[in-house]
Amino acid sequence: MRYRSLLAGAIMMSAAAVAQADQPATQGLYSADRLMDADVRLQGNNETIGEVEDLLFGDDMTLQAIVIETDNDSFDPQDHGYVIQRGDFTVDTSNDTDLDEIEYSVIVNLDREALKQQPTWSNDWWQNARQQASQTWQKTSNAASSAWQDTRQATSSLLQRAGEALEN
Repeated sequence: MRYRSLLAGAIMMSAAAVAQADQPATQGLYSADRLMDADVRLQGNNETIGEVEDLLFGDDMTLQAIVIETDNDSFDPQDHGYVIQRGDFTVDTSNDTDLDEIEYSVIVNLDREALKQQPTWSNDWWQNARQQASQTWQKTSNAASSAWQDTRQATSSLLQRAGEALEN
């Protein structure tokens, strides 16, 4: 019985380690209020091209994208809103020792032409993105449930075989 407990503990610790390895490292805590209206620049360019217009969160309440509004006539005379996916931007922080003084600037990790190829912020984009995100979330939820069932069954079977081997 002791070996069965040790084996079960080892399996659970291994599963937890695998789950943690799949999680991205946290980058800290950010204020949404301070991020709104933050200046936006392109990577390698100090010229401000616009500001953060909106923050887009998924069902799990993680930031999925930001919407930037270009308001620099030399960059884009039509003042477009562009949807920038997580991973395509970084946030620089200054004055972070005092909440009232924190300032952010967003650096889009795209060049001018690649930025102009990003989806534009519109009701049609919003409706399509919501539907796709909902479908993806449902598929992920179903797959996770199925994986959990498979893992539970495999672990149970493994523990049963290990127990039988120890009894013999």
